[in-house]
Amino acid sequence: MSSSPIIQVATAADIPEVLRFVLQARAELFPKLSATGMPADLAQFEAIYLQGDGQFLLARDESEIVAAIGYLPYDGRFPQLDYQGRKTVEVVRLFVLPAFRRFGLAGELYRALEAQAKADRVAVMYLHTHPFLPGAIDFWLRQGFEVVDVDTDPVWRTTHMQRIL
Repeated sequence: MSSSPIIQVATAADIPEVLRFVLQARAELFPKLSATGMPADLAQFEAIYLQGDGQFLLARDESEIVAAIGYLPYDGRFPQLDYQGRKTVEVVRLFVLPAFRRFGLAGELYRALEAQAKADRVAVMYLHTHPFLPGAIDFWLRQGFEVVDVDTDPVWRTTHMQRIL
């Protein structure tokens, strides 16, 4: 790591590089999912993150993307979560390259994303994660999220978390 990576908002020019970065990271974390093709949010990256109500941030070391995070409007797909018309976004795609982990970069990226959410008058930040991702639940608890539900599925045990802004 040369110096502290620079956090910036993704632009249209970044899209091909962002997609390569995110899809590679996703394939490493979720090998079975990577075979299912392009996720909808990535296929519609410009419409969701650049022109819509989403937001996507990158961290670059020199010119290389070393970390990313985004949010998109929460789509209400989990019936047990009811945000009663409050503006809610789902935090997605947090990936940090292994060589850049343990330096506080993920927390810095999240705080920059949360500042953007507050500027966009977001009321609730939602995310889900899984116990098999090392340190993920503890990381989000440290960012001020709380666990609101855990699915009973024995494989994924999807852990739903939220932070009220």
